[in-house]
Amino acid sequence: MAEADIVLHMTGVRKTFGPVVALSNMDLTVRAGRVHTILGENGAGKSTLMKILAGVQPPTAGEITLDGAPYYPATPQEAGARGLAIVFQELSLCNNLSVAANILATREPTRMGFISDRKVTAQARALVRDLGLPIDVTAQVGDLSIAQRQLVEIAKGLSHDAKVVIFDEPTSSLSDSEAEILFGIIGRLKAQGKAVIYISHRMEEIMRLSDDITVVRDGKYVDTVAREDTTIDALIAMMVGREMTEIYPPRIGEAPDPQAAPALRVTGLAQTGAFEGVSFEVRHGEILGFFGLIGSGRSEVMNALFGTGVARGTVEIDGAPVTIRSAAEAIEHGIGFVTENRKEQGLVLSHALRPNVSMAALPRFSSRGFVRSRAERREALSEVDRLGIRTNSIETVTGTLSGGNQQKVVLAKWLATRPRILILDEPTRGVDVGAKFEIYRIIRQLASEGTAILMVSSELPEVLGLSDRVLIMSEGRVTQTAPRDTLTPERVMTFATGHVQ
Repeated sequence: MAEADIVLHMTGVRKTFGPVVALSNMDLTVRAGRVHTILGENGAGKSTLMKILAGVQPPTAGEITLDGAPYYPATPQEAGARGLAIVFQELSLCNNLSVAANILATREPTRMGFISDRKVTAQARALVRDLGLPIDVTAQVGDLSIAQRQLVEIAKGLSHDAKVVIFDEPTSSLSDSEAEILFGIIGRLKAQGKAVIYISHRMEEIMRLSDDITVVRDGKYVDTVAREDTTIDALIAMMVGREMTEIYPPRIGEAPDPQAAPALRVTGLAQTGAFEGVSFEVRHGEILGFFGLIGSGRSEVMNALFGTGVARGTVEIDGAPVTIRSAAEAIEHGIGFVTENRKEQGLVLSHALRPNVSMAALPRFSSRGFVRSRAERREALSEVDRLGIRTNSIETVTGTLSGGNQQKVVLAKWLATRPRILILDEPTRGVDVGAKFEIYRIIRQLASEGTAILMVSSELPEVLGLSDRVLIMSEGRVTQTAPRDTLTPERVMTFATGHVQ
């Protein structure tokens, strides 16, 4: 490949925060018309690298060029003006504004010095149509699902012309059909000669999309390889520094007796406009997977079970009818809920890790209205060790942790409640393959201890790799519930798309 193809070049880039080295001697060469994946575990330095390129943080040392000219943007606006666009994993949207207003934020068309809402809507609608995204630009972002908000983030990132487009975990909350739309967009960007930097933990899509792959570990450059010259096993070994012989750990002990009394029985659960007639059972020690495309109603069912969504129907826990009208009542009944939206619903990002771990189980750590700090610290330290959370201290502000480590803190928070029934809504969203293995191991261990687990996931291999049985939804209805070993990916997608004869 000719040197003229090089769009972005980095040599010896270093970033430190006081004594902490986030990046050390990072090298990267990105070429026009190619997809260059950056691969590494959470905490490897990927986010720091992207923030440098996006103008959020300056490098401490090193050289960066864009189109052969020095490139050290002081602000995201300057980075955009130089031709770099970024689609962030962590949503940067205003929930109280419309989709159109978010897409064109800071670049709204005006009329006589005032923002023209009509032009904003028209331009956003044209962009969404060209991209093939199934979203209504007049809807308020706060009313959208996480997956729909991710599509808005993609549209926002592509709303102005760019030479380099960075996608940071863009499919982390998308189902297969929405991901296919994104892959088509990336193909068109390549055909237009754009350079694409792609960050993902989904190995199958990395092998499908990538032309070049750079691996980073512990803030250091490891190697750059062509996609056709490597394998998933080789990439994982470079990324984590060890072999990963089995991503999905085997079941511990015997599967639950299908004739045993259910831990949770749901009959005729319904929520107007979201889902209808949902019935299922899950037993102690069983993992019941939930799969469906965006709009299928799977997450809405979980919110209803946890008391954060109003629904009709019957719910029984260990054979006794219960009415759950709030999250507090759900916790009292032994239900934990790892939400898909850790940023808004799972954590208090401005607080330290320690109180985030204990907040859902404060009665365990309180006496006469006061928190027993020693017990609280002991629990936080235990969960940090158990889940392999990367932090210097349990007093570290949670918002400063990587996305994957934040997800582990959400899991730790609910494990501290000692749940009998645990709802996992996208439990590995934005988590690297090494951390996924640890979370899968914990899920298996919890099931072996008798916890009944409801697991929602957009990753079909994850659903089929962990579940004992799979419940499939389409357009708010259950289309099939079957043992995992009777299902294939093709059969699951047939039921998920509603194409059932």
